[in-house]
Amino acid sequence: MQTYVDELAARLPRVAPDLHFAFFPRGRTLSPGEQTAVPWRLWRAGARMVHFPSPYAPLLAPRPYAVTVHDLIHLRFPEHFKVTVGPYYATVVRAVCAGAARVITDDPRTVPDLERFLGVPAAKVRVVPLGASELFMRDGIRPERATRPYFLYAGNHRAHKDLATLFAAWAALPPGLDVDLCLTGHDDLLAGSVRPRRDRAELRFLGNVGGERLAELYAGTLALVYPSLCEGFGLPMLEAAATGARVIASTSAVPFSLAPYVETFEPGDVRRLLGLMTAAARNENGDARPKQEAQRFARSQTWDRCALATAEVYREILQAKSSR
Repeated sequence: MQTYVDELAARLPRVAPDLHFAFFPRGRTLSPGEQTAVPWRLWRAGARMVHFPSPYAPLLAPRPYAVTVHDLIHLRFPEHFKVTVGPYYATVVRAVCAGAARVITDDPRTVPDLERFLGVPAAKVRVVPLGASELFMRDGIRPERATRPYFLYAGNHRAHKDLATLFAAWAALPPGLDVDLCLTGHDDLLAGSVRPRRDRAELRFLGNVGGERLAELYAGTLALVYPSLCEGFGLPMLEAAATGARVIASTSAVPFSLAPYVETFEPGDVRRLLGLMTAAARNENGDARPKQEAQRFARSQTWDRCALATAEVYREILQAKSSR
């Protein structure tokens, strides 16, 4: 979500010079100021329209406004989140979406969820896919130096990411495949979580990883593996494909537009994932053409394109306002 905000803020003034932009820091999420100070500042600024780039937005916002809802994972899998999340979405987020002129989301798979959980009519939704940074589109990225080949997972370690399926498949790789499993982030797995083991291979937590090293990790991996039960967009998959990496993902995680280029398995299907990881470790089905096609497509999905499409939503809202 922060990447989305940062990229739009950096690019919108350049790609949409006909529009004038002002950026307002929101402050702390779910704080009283979010519902009072933010709308007051917006009213005083006299904005013709407002875009809230996340659903954590004030109820009394100046109209018209757009709001971005990246996904509704919290409502699809409530058992994996705090009990307060559901009521907040059912009240505040639902009301914010009801008052919005347009609801922006990243992937067409989220449109039915918006209608089901928040009552947002599909006609009010605009799908604007995310982009990959130029950092991942450079030719000649130096692959990560590693003592052994490795699979990579990039993301947080929350329950809906279903790392248990990834762990089980990696642990079951055939003997003789000395392949590490690397995860970005720190070892914050819950106490009692099963940590898989393999002879002559390691489970490695890489800590916080900056963009330069992440590009190198993508470039050097046997495959980025994404086992999530659900993703709104799954930005690491697009980034990895842009570097030319092989991508393996659950069918419910992969972005709709990237799906033709990704090797997929049904969520929780350890056996199918094991087969895909074994083939990647042995470089089976290693024809370069599918990865090249995926790379060409991923490199066409730029943040400039995302900003341009977002600006079109703004113009649509402003035109409707001026015609009233």
